[in-house]
Amino acid sequence: MDVITDNLGLYADGLLGTLKICGLVAVAALLLGIVLAGFRVSPVPPLRAVGTAYVTLVRNCPLTIVLFAFAFGLPEAGVNGSYFTFGAVGLTIYTAAFVCEAVRSGIGAVEAGQAEAARSIGLTFGQSLRLVVLPQAIRAVIPPLGNVAIAMVKNSAIVGAFGVGGELYSVASTLNGARGEPALPVYSGVVIGYLVIIIPAGLLVLVAEKRFRVTR
Repeated sequence: MDVITDNLGLYADGLLGTLKICGLVAVAALLLGIVLAGFRVSPVPPLRAVGTAYVTLVRNCPLTIVLFAFAFGLPEAGVNGSYFTFGAVGLTIYTAAFVCEAVRSGIGAVEAGQAEAARSIGLTFGQSLRLVVLPQAIRAVIPPLGNVAIAMVKNSAIVGAFGVGGELYSVASTLNGARGEPALPVYSGVVIGYLVIIIPAGLLVLVAEKRFRVTR
């Protein structure tokens, strides 16, 4: 345990770095996922096709392939940026597909009469979706969205493997690879760091589920 206690500052920096990338990805993936869910239920066929193609392609593609495409494919195409940017965008693109399906299931759970009532008072599809359906749908899918968020935190370790510095996985690479510290305590510290994030996140999801539970 001396390896962990002697490098608490490094682990703390890695924890903050992981929280930073996960916070950015969570917000971006939620927004993109909601837009995609709107595409998936849209009465406009081209939008439905775009949403379906996106989810089918991305959700069935390994995250490592998505990150490879962004980290190494985009620079080859002349698009330059930091590994942090490429990693965050890749993880956002991947996570948004799962957010989309969670939100779409919530939209399907809203009674059809709600949307019909909205249309009967003159609201457009977009207005009824935004003002009537989505608020109810989001409340109904808090648990699956929480599961997506927890999976996203764990997937951030793969982002770290692609050279994104300053997060928990990179701490393990520094201590074990560069400094030669033994692997077991080094990665035990990383596991503890992820648990520090994931366990409170799970408890927060439970609280939110009880607070915003939909009464049927």
